[in-house]
Amino acid sequence: MLVYKNQEEIEIIRRNNLLVSRTLAEVAKLIKPGVTTLELDKRAEEFIRDHGAVPGFLGYGGFPNTLCTSVNDQVVHGIPSDYVLKDGDVVSIDCGTYMDGYYGDSAYTFPVGNVSDEVMQLLRTTKESLLLGVEQAIEGNRVGDIGYAVQMHAEKAGYSVVREMVGHGLGKDMHEAPEVPNYGRRGRGVKIKKGLVLCIEPMINMGTKYIKQDSDGWTIRTLDGKPSAHYELAVAVDKGKADILTTFEYIEEILKKKV
Repeated sequence: MLVYKNQEEIEIIRRNNLLVSRTLAEVAKLIKPGVTTLELDKRAEEFIRDHGAVPGFLGYGGFPNTLCTSVNDQVVHGIPSDYVLKDGDVVSIDCGTYMDGYYGDSAYTFPVGNVSDEVMQLLRTTKESLLLGVEQAIEGNRVGDIGYAVQMHAEKAGYSVVREMVGHGLGKDMHEAPEVPNYGRRGRGVKIKKGLVLCIEPMINMGTKYIKQDSDGWTIRTLDGKPSAHYELAVAVDKGKADILTTFEYIEEILKKKV
């Protein structure tokens, strides 16, 4: 069942997503070779709680941490650990909050130190594909229009699109209907209307689209061990133009300072 939100509800979801955006920026300050993913996780939990929310992922379905930290060939749902980030790594960080009865959810893939041009191009293309998908999140379109936009851009650049992991609705639950695949056909799938809040989150692989799950029951990796990238924005479907509830601006201000 699709759950449409009124403007008041959308504003609460926006506040959550802006806090997620600021949390990811706070984590960005720490990302460098020599830092563990667990250190990033601890800072995120402190920051979220200091701002009146609780971590949306912690305990969700039994997940043990605040962040999903997915390094290199890990696609999503990586568990923070004593893994030490190395020069040339990339780390997808997915973060959620819960405040005032609603969730926030966003993700960004960060370079660690000096990353190869080849991998940086994967990151750029994945983010571009996300923004093209967001452009399709307007009243009267269908879910397939979003997936088609993402898929065409990624595949044209020579990358592959993960099929099993998809975007989703967002609201009082972290994962609401509809599912939002990152592939599809124009004019197919659920018709979307104003007031629907969606998380659009391309997971794009340098090599094969096929994935496997680690024995921890969470971590998803590329089958061929090649890098993956993941970006996510929450948007409210509107007439003519999607209302983007998350921002990457805070993150990118920090990244510019680090260059």
